[in-house]
Amino acid sequence: MGRRNMLPALTSDRFTTQTGWRLLVQVPEPDCPRVIAAVIAQDPLVWGDYDRVTFAAPGQQRFRSLPGGANAPTSDAVSVPCLELSFFLSGDAARLDAVLNAIYHVHPYEEPVVLVVPALRTCHIRGLDEDNPNRFWNREAADWVPDTHRRDVAGPPQSQGTVSRQA
Repeated sequence: MGRRNMLPALTSDRFTTQTGWRLLVQVPEPDCPRVIAAVIAQDPLVWGDYDRVTFAAPGQQRFRSLPGGANAPTSDAVSVPCLELSFFLSGDAARLDAVLNAIYHVHPYEEPVVLVVPALRTCHIRGLDEDNPNRFWNREAADWVPDTHRRDVAGPPQSQGTVSRQA
C-alpha cells in the first residue's frame, strides 16, 4: 500500500484528482456480466457524473496447468479467449477487500487473474468547458453516442433538465 503514496499530487483548474486502485480482471466473456454485477453490489464505481464505469477488452489468456491444482497438468500452454475487465476503485482497504472477495466468489477460475494497481484518476470540474465544440453534445451525434444521450438541440445534459446523482 505504500506505493500508492508515490502518485503525484496534481492541482488543476480543469479537473480534480483522486487516488485509488485500478483493478484488472481476466475473465471469460460469458462470465463478465456476473463479475461486474458482483463488483457493483459492493461499490457503484462512480466516476464523476457517472457510475458503473468499467472497460472490457478482448484478448487471449495463455497458461499451463501445474501439478497440484484442480486441473490436470498440461505439458504446453493453452490459450483461451477472455476479456480483461478494468475499473477504478476509490476508498479504503476494506472496500478493496470486499470487491476482491466478491470477484473471487463469482469468478469461474480456480486461480482468477486479478491485478490491483495504485492509480490516480481525474474527474472534470462540472460547468467548465461545456461549450467546447469537441464535446459530443456540441456536434453532430457520432455512431458511438448511445441513443439515450442523443438530443435534438446542442447543449450539455444540465441544460436539458435537472440531473441528480449520488456521490
